[in-house]
Amino acid sequence: MRTSVFSQSSNNFTDQSALIAFKSQITFSPNNSVFASGNWSTTTNFCEWFGVSCSRRKQRVTALNLSYVGLHGSISPHIANLSFLVSLDLKNNSFNGFLPHEISHLHRLRKLRLSNNLLEGSIHPTIHNCQKLEYLNLYNNNFSGGIPKELGMLPKLRVLRLSRNSLRGTIPLSLSNMSSLEFLTFEDNGLTGPFPLVIFNFYLTLGLTNNHFSGTLPMNLCTQCPNLQGLYISENKFSSKLTSQFNNCTELSVLSLLYNKFDGSIPKGFGSLEKLEVLYLGVFDASENQIKGQIPKEIGSLKNLYLLDLLGNNLTGNIPSTLGGLERLQRLFLVENLIEGSIPEQLCQLKNLGELSLSINSLSRAIPNCIGNLSLLEKFNVSNNALTSSIPLNLWSLQNLLFLDLSSNFLSGNLSLSMTKLSTIVVMDLSCNQITGNIPSIIGAFESLSYLNMSKNSFQGNIPQSFGQLRGMDQLDLSNNNLSGAIPKSLETLPYLKYLNLSFNKLSGEIPSTGPLANFTIESFLGNEALCGNPIFGVPPCTSPTSLGSRVKQVLLKYIVPAIASIIIFAALVIMRRRHPQCNMQIPGLPITLPTVDHRMISYQELSRGTNNFCESNLLGIGGFGFVYKGILSDGTIIVVKVLNLQLEVAFKSFDAECKVLRAIRHRNLVKVISTCSNLEFRALVLQYISNGTLEKWLYSHNNYLNLVQRVSIMVDVASALEYLHNGQSEAVVHCDLKPSNILLDEDMVAHVSDFGIAKILALNKDATQTKTLGTLGYIAPST
Repeated sequence: MRTSVFSQSSNNFTDQSALIAFKSQITFSPNNSVFASGNWSTTTNFCEWFGVSCSRRKQRVTALNLSYVGLHGSISPHIANLSFLVSLDLKNNSFNGFLPHEISHLHRLRKLRLSNNLLEGSIHPTIHNCQKLEYLNLYNNNFSGGIPKELGMLPKLRVLRLSRNSLRGTIPLSLSNMSSLEFLTFEDNGLTGPFPLVIFNFYLTLGLTNNHFSGTLPMNLCTQCPNLQGLYISENKFSSKLTSQFNNCTELSVLSLLYNKFDGSIPKGFGSLEKLEVLYLGVFDASENQIKGQIPKEIGSLKNLYLLDLLGNNLTGNIPSTLGGLERLQRLFLVENLIEGSIPEQLCQLKNLGELSLSINSLSRAIPNCIGNLSLLEKFNVSNNALTSSIPLNLWSLQNLLFLDLSSNFLSGNLSLSMTKLSTIVVMDLSCNQITGNIPSIIGAFESLSYLNMSKNSFQGNIPQSFGQLRGMDQLDLSNNNLSGAIPKSLETLPYLKYLNLSFNKLSGEIPSTGPLANFTIESFLGNEALCGNPIFGVPPCTSPTSLGSRVKQVLLKYIVPAIASIIIFAALVIMRRRHPQCNMQIPGLPITLPTVDHRMISYQELSRGTNNFCESNLLGIGGFGFVYKGILSDGTIIVVKVLNLQLEVAFKSFDAECKVLRAIRHRNLVKVISTCSNLEFRALVLQYISNGTLEKWLYSHNNYLNLVQRVSIMVDVASALEYLHNGQSEAVVHCDLKPSNILLDEDMVAHVSDFGIAKILALNKDATQTKTLGTLGYIAPST
């Protein structure tokens, strides 16, 4: 009996020593949070240490989970002394150096997660000694060399993720021996060779994106792998005609082929892929290949498809009307092809469509009036076609539209005054058309508008004074029209204006020269002969009315004949220029930010740098509508960045609701908004970083404790915040999802209410910002 007790004590000491040795290799731990006083100390039982799990009977370490805690250092080889270890999870840290080959001594190991670190060197072939290994994730490190053939000797391995490393060579044939393998990804490496059909036996998901694989796709692709669900082979050098390779892929839900060298036409057999579906999976992406021919009408049978991308091919013929049957479709990209004919009215049946991009084709006739039925549409791009007639009235009813590009067509008529509903528009390009009439002053009410191009049309009348209300305006181009009158002085109040072009109009009077207009030069005002002002604009100085009258009289008497002749010649030149406008056929690719007057401007680039390119090591958590990262700005400010998952329809509404709430409120017990960043592919909120985490962590974690005074103080803080939201402003705000995980505690244990993604704003005689009462059951306020 004593021998047994002594043996157990000795084994426990071995585990404790191994953990202490592991700790000794850690060079940095943020705020010393993991190895804090009373934690990872020999004065306490190691089975109670943070991240350590032990078996109940033998008290041996079975799991070590230190993911997402920001540790720096190397992995100690003494980790191999944890002989009962089943799971080792060190993902999302900054471990460097080599992966110790001693890990192969862990014969009970089933899960090894080391993704998102800085590990380097080769993957040691002795890893095959871990015969019970089921999950191996080395994603996003710096491993180099080849893929060891010994990996094929792991009979129970189900998931193998080696993406985003620096691996070279070919895929070893021995991987075909892993009959349990379901998920295999080698994306973003430097692997070469033909399509690895010989190992393509059992996988449900295969990821080969962004390597140097070449050759053709085998004709019996899904005969050999009938259960294939996801195939990612984009950004390689595959070639061949697309014929019947995918006909038997009855389980396929994700197919990504972009940026290869496929040619031929789209096979009609694609219409039989019935499980190509939504839930972030239903993707057929064959862009940037050399696919020819017409879009087969059978594509309309893919009822679960949510994204169809055929960008940058040589497709011809008409857009098939059967696409109107893709009732779950959210994004349709047919950009840069040779498609002709009209835009079929059946596309107006796509009630879930959020983006419709048909630019750089040969489409003709009118834009269908039913386009206004696409109530969820956020991006509409039909530029560089041959569309005619006037802009349909229903288009101006698209209340969620962010991006509108109708440039380089033959559209005519006036702009409708009913465009008042475009309150969220960020980019509007109507350039190079034949639109006439006055510019509606209502455009000045579009607070989010950042880019407006109305050049090369036939607009007349004055530039609206209301343009001075476009506080987010970054680029404004009204050149080559028939605009007259003075340049509004209100443009001097646009704080973010970086580009202005008013050239070749009939503008007169003094050029305003303060604010952002002081930064422009003669190029912004060319071809407006009646302008005057500061010489830096290449115009004469403005004169007083008295001297102007006498000077005009002298000129009329002395130079009347040559002056009339000059005017006639100049007018002829201008008329010729108007009849032959030179249209820029390029589509502007603008980084769009949504600046607000009250908050600091922060670019996407600064957010990317501050979060290490949104690295998972900076990930604080995943919410219902996106991801939350910790970051640091260039001035040293620590921030939280809430990045929306734009594939979720509700995420857009969540972002709009949260912005509407946060820009209207200020209180010490509400999380402070620093800025927003938004473009067509990215939306984020930049918020104050609250250092002590959520109330949920303090209430339900064994490692944290709140005394009675602190609990009462937090209750008062939250009540104060709610009182302000309900009664402290003209429009009451109801949070709708108040719970411990949405209450943050700062370093002084002051509570701050956060997460207004599904809040309601209640105003007299107005609808709420949300039409449905959402929230977590048990935490919904009675007032909702």
